[in-house]
Amino acid sequence: MPGKNQTVISQFILLGLPIPPEHQHLFYALFLAMYLTTVLGNLVIIVLIHLDSHLHTPMYLFLSNLSFTDLCFSTVTMPNFLQNMQSQVSSIPYAGCLAQLYFFLFFGDVESLLLVVMAYDRYVAICFPLHYTRIMSPNLCVSMVLLSWALTTLYAMLHTLLLTRLSFCKNNVIPHFFCDLSALLKLACSDIHINELMIMIIGALVVILPFLLIIVSYAHIVSSILKVPSTGGIHKVFSTCGSHLSVVSLFYGTVIGLYLCPSANDSTLKDTVMSMMYTVVTPMLNPFIYSLRNRDMKEALKRVLQKKTLF
Repeated sequence: MPGKNQTVISQFILLGLPIPPEHQHLFYALFLAMYLTTVLGNLVIIVLIHLDSHLHTPMYLFLSNLSFTDLCFSTVTMPNFLQNMQSQVSSIPYAGCLAQLYFFLFFGDVESLLLVVMAYDRYVAICFPLHYTRIMSPNLCVSMVLLSWALTTLYAMLHTLLLTRLSFCKNNVIPHFFCDLSALLKLACSDIHINELMIMIIGALVVILPFLLIIVSYAHIVSSILKVPSTGGIHKVFSTCGSHLSVVSLFYGTVIGLYLCPSANDSTLKDTVMSMMYTVVTPMLNPFIYSLRNRDMKEALKRVLQKKTLF
């Protein structure tokens, strides 16, 4: 419970990025362009997969969900960040901060689980090609997607509810551009041991375990290819798994670098830059990775454009 010398926090102040005032307009234009690129790129992938029947396969079902997740993940933080840059008002209500935290955790962890599902899909496609259709049945695919969304709903809700039991002191300044969980815990006046324990336990389940499962999937894929070494087999791995591996490297590389490799010095700037990487840069690059490296996506775009031209 808050003591007599504590006040009830009704809002938080987001410091944003350490950008000099004379460069504010330049960076605002840059981040706005990045966000619009993210929205447009992911929408194009979702629409293409919906319109082209050739892409109605398990891999593209998962990809459309990943694109929708990337779109929402970036939208949780970027519009508010851009508004703060434009208006110079960096406050966010207490309830709005909790809501932002909930959806940030939710969509971030949905992406983590979807990357595992996509790795399993590639594992079945390469190691059991003759049984792929039977194993990756529509029911299994939909069930895996729904399970990913359901599990992350519980995860995000748990952390958000645990945060509501904490009391905050007079200091309401968050040295970040969004309501980050670790930054909020540093401002709390009450005991945060339960929060930290849940972060370690459940964080391992939704970040470390999925990453290990992806590594195991690709270890089996490489082992399967090496058993029958051929140029065609190696080319098949790179053509079908290259895009997914690129996305996994971008997402988990920044997340692990941020949360598992903390710097010894004051890491506020590093945390902010790394967070910007996986909340803004990765969702923006994912559509380009999948469209530029994927022949099916290119052909689907041509077919859709040809149909529109005919109409």
